[in-house]
Amino acid sequence: MGLLTNIFGKKESAINSYEDFWVWFQENEKNFFNVVKQQKNIEKDFFNKLSPKLNQLKEGFFYLTGMFDSNTAELVITPDGMVKNIVFVEELVSAAPQIEGWRFTALKPALDIKDTSIQMAGYKFDESNLNFYSNEFSAYPDEIDITIIHDDFNEEKRSTITNGVYIFLDNYLGELEFATIIDNLTVEGKDGAQKELVPINKLKDFLNWRQKEFIEKYEDTRRNTEDDSYSILEAKLENGIPLVGAINTSLLKWESKASHPWILNVEIKYNGKNNNGLPDDITYQLLNEIENSVLEELKDFEGFLNIGRQTADGAREIYLACKDFRKPSKVLQKIQVANSNKIEISYNIYKDKYWQSFNRFDSSL
Repeated sequence: MGLLTNIFGKKESAINSYEDFWVWFQENEKNFFNVVKQQKNIEKDFFNKLSPKLNQLKEGFFYLTGMFDSNTAELVITPDGMVKNIVFVEELVSAAPQIEGWRFTALKPALDIKDTSIQMAGYKFDESNLNFYSNEFSAYPDEIDITIIHDDFNEEKRSTITNGVYIFLDNYLGELEFATIIDNLTVEGKDGAQKELVPINKLKDFLNWRQKEFIEKYEDTRRNTEDDSYSILEAKLENGIPLVGAINTSLLKWESKASHPWILNVEIKYNGKNNNGLPDDITYQLLNEIENSVLEELKDFEGFLNIGRQTADGAREIYLACKDFRKPSKVLQKIQVANSNKIEISYNIYKDKYWQSFNRFDSSL
């Protein structure tokens, strides 16, 4: 056995925890440092080795690297804007040991406006050609809706210029702020401007003010859903398959929706081919068990409100409105892993301050 080990090389241990990953990284960090320092074959000699190890922990880790200074390499771990993966990136970097010559950063950091300039597809994005203004809507007073004006905008290149603006803001504001503070963003040219333009270098201060105001307004807002009323929903999809659901109609009429701006959407897929798209009795019981496990972990008094569920066409969807996106990410990851050999579970977390994605359930609208 010893001879075989010598011939074929030592089999690397699986990466099952943050600690496992950093132990592996420490074993290879000198080689990785030299690769980054020399700026040669980074893809082959660093990223191609890093990627499979991160994927053993969880899919959805991305990375950037370069020299922070002449003696320090920096590895930036990023979820690439995916909100549900932010907490795992933060935890991974938080678990990193001190390694001489290395700096580890969770999420792309904010840059000074003077250092933020993007060149893309023949267009430039910097403080010389970008401005903004804020849009206010009386029905949605807490929504942060921004229009960015690019001097060289043209309708034919809307997609390209919009993408460039997004990349600029991701770098200027920092990944966390860009992913979590702005509710709606549009990009236009000067001809489409409807308000006085504000220099882009004022955007950080504006967003910080609006976010502070929002937090102060809703920080202590909680709701007890124990006495809420639920409506049973029965309908048919366009293909004629039946849909059944239970929706918290009391909650949909709540005036403080914006206090819980994050929507958790859990989808559990099952085989409903033999039951007109609906689950059989055994599957129905499993779906309820999984739903109950979600609700037991995410309680209303902690800031997680059960909006309801719908079941149809081989899938149950569960909806919760949340004050925070980090705990739901961890809870669903755990439940997903625990049930991986039983049923397919996926989830998404998105921002919807006024729960407009549920207007279809509100008969008063």
